Amino acid sequence: MGIDISNERTTYAIVDIRGNIIAEDEFVTMDYPNINDFVTKLSESMVELMEANGGFMSIRSVGVSSPSANSLTGCIVNAPNLPWKGVIPLAAMMRDRLGMAVALGNDAHVSALGEFSYGMAHGMQNFVVISLGVGLGSSFFSHGFGHKGFRGFSGEVGHTCLVDHGRRCGCGKEGCLEAYCAAKGIVATAEEMMAASDAPSLMRQLEKLSPRTIVECCDKGDEMAIEVFKRTGYLLGIGLANYASIVDPQAIILTGGISHAGKWLLEPLRQSFDEHVFQNMRDNIRIIVSRLNDHEREVLGASALAWEVQEYSLFK
Repeated sequence: MGIDISNERTTYAIVDIRGNIIAEDEFVTMDYPNINDFVTKLSESMVELMEANGGFMSIRSVGVSSPSANSLTGCIVNAPNLPWKGVIPLAAMMRDRLGMAVALGNDAHVSALGEFSYGMAHGMQNFVVISLGVGLGSSFFSHGFGHKGFRGFSGEVGHTCLVDHGRRCGCGKEGCLEAYCAAKGIVATAEEMMAASDAPSLMRQLEKLSPRTIVECCDKGDEMAIEVFKRTGYLLGIGLANYASIVDPQAIILTGGISHAGKWLLEPLRQSFDEHVFQNMRDNIRIIVSRLNDHEREVLGASALAWEVQEYSLFK
């Protein structure tokens, strides 16, 4: 089974070895602010789905994708966008409830595993996957293996400092890349621009500002909305150029809802990236948008994570 936990919803699915999703369902994550209630809901829902699709005995193991997860410890650690704070030993809690092997991975690492197994990175050995959504995460593969770091926290490019003493980030620091280029950061840029100018903008008429609604304003020719993504792309280009200059990837694969902003984001991003990346890498690193469905990628990556763990079950 593959499970994707996000701040909005938790999706759980039965996936076969070829990456076919046999059955899936979901529930609202925030409806369960108590971690014990969440694990109970998830475990019971998984068993129901198993029994309706081949039975409990047909499941080999479980893989879970979550923000701020550490695959080395099986814990979610200080997740800024989830309702549970502190260190949550989720893999152990689920293993105790289900009686089978459970692997937990950081959502960015799991997303990269999904791309490596079934998506744009299939056949690549050295690549970076960037997740652009509520947060900004990343993972990179080196010589065919995902790099997790000594403590399992590698790839936190969203929490590298972009602006000294800049905006406050959800992690508590100031000036993080995430604070400018993830969803809240893009909205903050739009709000700052509207407050600093009396220029007309369709954004002023929106009931709710979001990256998606700002893109809709861009599509209608709104100059201020277009400038919001120019600034976002410029800053993201700097962040990715620094990243690429260190790891020298074949490609950078963009995923997540914000990656679908199209030319409004990609054109200033690529221009800024070329301006700031190490000169020997310029024109040699592709920046591409994933073709996998954002919803399915995480579940497929989690299922691929499940295949990697040693099989264990109290019931086999």
